Amino acid sequence: MTWKQVFTSSVGKKITMGLTGIFLISFLVVHVGLNACIWANDGGEMFNKAANFMGSMVVIRILEIGLFLFIFIHIIQGLALEISNRGKRSVGYAVGYSKGSKWYSRSMGLLGTLILLFLILHWINFWIPSRFTGVTDKQDVVLKQTYNGVEMHDLYTLMKITFSELWVVVVYVLGCLSLGYHLAHGFQSAFRSLGVHNKKYNVLLTSVGYGFAIIVPLAFAMMPISFYLGWVS
Repeated sequence: MTWKQVFTSSVGKKITMGLTGIFLISFLVVHVGLNACIWANDGGEMFNKAANFMGSMVVIRILEIGLFLFIFIHIIQGLALEISNRGKRSVGYAVGYSKGSKWYSRSMGLLGTLILLFLILHWINFWIPSRFTGVTDKQDVVLKQTYNGVEMHDLYTLMKITFSELWVVVVYVLGCLSLGYHLAHGFQSAFRSLGVHNKKYNVLLTSVGYGFAIIVPLAFAMMPISFYLGWVS
């Protein structure tokens, strides 16, 4: 398969979707682990230190470029497959749809679009300020903390401010819900697109996929809820 076929042929698109999907799944594991530091209830020290460590590493900054590239490719290929599937009544990834298929397995394009809108809001709220414009509160006061003589962004306080607004919390929870349904189909589909569909592993892959689709989005959703309800301080 040539490079052109990887991005243009039906099989190539599915393989690309599978590879980028697995990379993004790996990113979710790291991201949810980092964000879980908020539950240390230490005033944000562990979270801010972890965020600063990740943001100051050259390797991580390089991987960020790869992450955005993979997200872009995943979205483009997903839209291309969706258009192709609607025209040919074919399938996305490598999992065939049947009359008894779940609604979310037939709505990957819609769920992906909702997740993209959620990501744009998330980037505006957190990623862009921490990388470019600076972390400030609503009065444009710079949010900084110093730990062991090292000054860093106070992203924890930014999270508290951001998630003090109910509409933001609702949007984030809906985004996490969309992510959960997207993963419920996409997790196993990503592996099957790469040829991992042996009957010996199907039950394990399906179980792990559903578990991942529940636990990770739930953990993400509990973060804004925890701030809004004052469960963390």
